[in-house]
Amino acid sequence: MKRLITGLVVLSLSAAALAAQTATMATADLADSQGKKVGAAELTQTPDGVKITLTVSGLTPGQHAFHIHNVGKCDRPDFKSAGAHFNPYGKKHGLKNPDGPHAGDMENIEVGSDGTGKAEIVNKQVAFADGPNSLFHEGGTAIVIHASPDDNMTDPAGNAGARIACGVITK
Repeated sequence: MKRLITGLVVLSLSAAALAAQTATMATADLADSQGKKVGAAELTQTPDGVKITLTVSGLTPGQHAFHIHNVGKCDRPDFKSAGAHFNPYGKKHGLKNPDGPHAGDMENIEVGSDGTGKAEIVNKQVAFADGPNSLFHEGGTAIVIHASPDDNMTDPAGNAGARIACGVITK
């Protein structure tokens, strides 16, 4: 009897590990510093990288930086708990930086005069699978929206300003 139970546990763990490796969808619900939901991200593993579809509302009009940060924690009010940009390869910040980019660097999102915006990008630097660029490493990752646009050059965060919204990436 004991041998049978052990075999079932091993089988169960193997199935869970397989499911984690083959997951193709993840989400992040983004909240502001008061805890009000201001957006959501859907993440999909594709052959080219992770496709991120971000929708926001209730933000100030204009461009805002959004990045993947290294820690899956969004403590209000400043979201500093999300850590620095996700940067498993030790690069410099910025999509236009010759020594970059961080894996978590992405294009800005444009928010319209009604406070809403949508962005859809494919981040080729990150993945769902195990490895240094996994979004699901120990401690997790988060998506953070900043008050200002990213200049795509300045280290460490592109002069993007305060963190105004955050959401933990979950499967």
